[in-house]
Amino acid sequence: MPKVIVLGSANLDFTVAVDRLPTVGETVLGREFHQSFGGKGANQAVAATRAGAEVVLLTMLGPDDYGNRIEQHLALLGLPREGLLRHETKPSGIALILVGEGGRNFIAVAPGSNQMLSLEDVRRASPLIRQGAVLLAQLEVPLAAVWEAFSIAKAQGLLTILNPAPAAPLPPALLNLVDVLTPNEGEAHALSGRTDSDEAARVLIEQGARRVIVTLGERGALLRDARTSRLFPAYPVQAIDSTAAGDAFNGALACSLAEGRSLEDAIVFANAAGALATTKRGAQESLPMRTEIDGLCQESRVTPCD
Repeated sequence: MPKVIVLGSANLDFTVAVDRLPTVGETVLGREFHQSFGGKGANQAVAATRAGAEVVLLTMLGPDDYGNRIEQHLALLGLPREGLLRHETKPSGIALILVGEGGRNFIAVAPGSNQMLSLEDVRRASPLIRQGAVLLAQLEVPLAAVWEAFSIAKAQGLLTILNPAPAAPLPPALLNLVDVLTPNEGEAHALSGRTDSDEAARVLIEQGARRVIVTLGERGALLRDARTSRLFPAYPVQAIDSTAAGDAFNGALACSLAEGRSLEDAIVFANAAGALATTKRGAQESLPMRTEIDGLCQESRVTPCD
């Protein structure tokens, strides 16, 4: 089975459901509170696993009980322990999440040990990376680590996907290593300086990315290459929590591409995964299984728009 290699963060998430999101300086009373496992790297690794891929996650955990809990959880899901590195002193990452009406959320992250994943760590893990068909990364770990992983992956012929979240300046030399860039609308705007999604994607291609997929939430996803753009409509679902919807999309996209599907077919598959993730609360708890994704694809066929 082709492997998906995920480089990224792993956190514990602390989530409070509220009737409405607060304004600046305002306190609102919440309803339910729960703890869950998160971090964009771990979320996307779990998403790819549930979508049907064999996955290796390369991440840096802390020496604390949170790190122990995260490692045990990920190992139980089938992710190899050899990619779950441990820092000697830095605590594990945590995320604070407020979820309001309609599934909208605010998220703040204390990255902790995630920021300690180094270029040298990635070089030592190069045998793991070389086993893959697809490398998927985000920006909740140091840029130098991502850059090194992409250099190793491209030299070995892997397809590379970069989810630029949170948005940060991307050197053209790094973008030249990116086969598929997957920002959401806000990230595409921040990276390109353009508010129109298609125009933002065009700018990012000019900066070096081969293809750009801008995820548009309830409107689906926009694919842009050097010549054309296509809109892939979203699947209609009743959304209650958008946490990890983008991670579901990216993990499913990586899985589908590792299986050898076309990018267009992979986007349709990933849109279904992202939509299903919004129908459940939480991060990794909301990530759909392969049978659910296939079921939605068959039940509600959605075709691209030119």
